[in-house]
Order: sequence, then C-alpha cells, then structure tokens
Amino acid sequence: MYDALIIGGGAAGLSCALVLGSAKNKVFAKDKRIGIVVHQKTSHLQTALFNNVLGLTPETTGASILESGKKQLTDLYPHVNQIEGEKVLELLKSEDSFKIRANKNTYTAKVVVIAVGYTNLMTVKGLEDYIERHPRSPIEKNRIWLKNTDHLLEDNLYVAGTLAGWRSQFAIASGSGAHVATDILTLWNDGKDTKVHDKIEA
Repeated sequence: MYDALIIGGGAAGLSCALVLGSAKNKVFAKDKRIGIVVHQKTSHLQTALFNNVLGLTPETTGASILESGKKQLTDLYPHVNQIEGEKVLELLKSEDSFKIRANKNTYTAKVVVIAVGYTNLMTVKGLEDYIERHPRSPIEKNRIWLKNTDHLLEDNLYVAGTLAGWRSQFAIASGSGAHVATDILTLWNDGKDTKVHDKIEA
C-alpha cells in the first residue's frame, strides 16, 4: 500500500515526487510510502529543447531532463520507489484507497496523482467521467484534460501538469506537480499549510 502513488514520469510527475520525497525528515511524512510509475514514452519532453527556462542551461534537452530527474530522485530521495516498465491501464476506487492495475502488476494507494500527458490517446480506464476537451489548447490538436478543481478530481485523487488543464510549458507543468505535492503534504500534516524548502546553513 502506497500512501501516495504518482502516475507519470514527466515534468509534473517528477516534480511532485521530488517535493514529496524532500519531506522525508518531517514528522508527518517520515513513514509515508511514496511511489512513481515513471512511464515516459509519451512525454512531450522527449523532443523538447529549452532555452527559456530559469535555472536551466540553454540548449538543455527534455530527454536529458527525464533521465537526470530520475537520477536526482534516486540520489536524493531513494525512499521514493521508482516503478519502471509499467503502463497504468485502470484505476479502481475502493472505500479508502485506490487500486491501480498496470500491464504487469496491481498496486494500491491511499492518494493517487495522475500526471501523464494530455493527448487524447490517454487511456486509463476509470477516468472517463473526468475527460473533457483541453481549455487551453487549439481544438485541432485534440488535447484533453481531467476536469478538476485546483488539481483535485475527488478526495485523494489529483491531476497535475497539462492534463490538469495547464499550458504545455515546462515551468508550468513542473510547478503544477510541485503544487500537488504541497497539497498532499498539507493533507498529511492535518490540514496545516505545508511547504518544504532546503536552506543554506549559516
């Protein structure tokens, strides 16, 4: 049983995982089991080139970020379980958790974050009722979103990144994932507004 399982290893999913992982020394998060299904084949980062992102060296490729992001997560927060080689097929809700059926295994989680791309090829069964045409993408591109309120689809079920209705901009998708992570940390912290910052020691 995962306390939080993130589905998707692109900008939003990895950002969400990094922020959740960084809370490991907080009392309310230290025993939480966190996982991320790092399926990346359909990520728009695969073909991206970044010259306009604060903090990234110009000419940085999206493909390199996908790999360095996973390494960063492994090096800094190895307690976050990276699930490779899985594609999520179905999400089933039970009384107090979710069952996530993938092509090889089935997982259970108390909180789920959907952070896959926003193409109309997104086929996770169980999410059909939330799918609508993307509000910030041209009609001809056939993009979708999961209709949500402030990233929340229903209790304990979140969506992040472009699939949450945001524009396909790296900084926006990353920020969306971080936003969801802080919402989950706030949930774990009994509703007390929570952020996680590392600081240089004086």
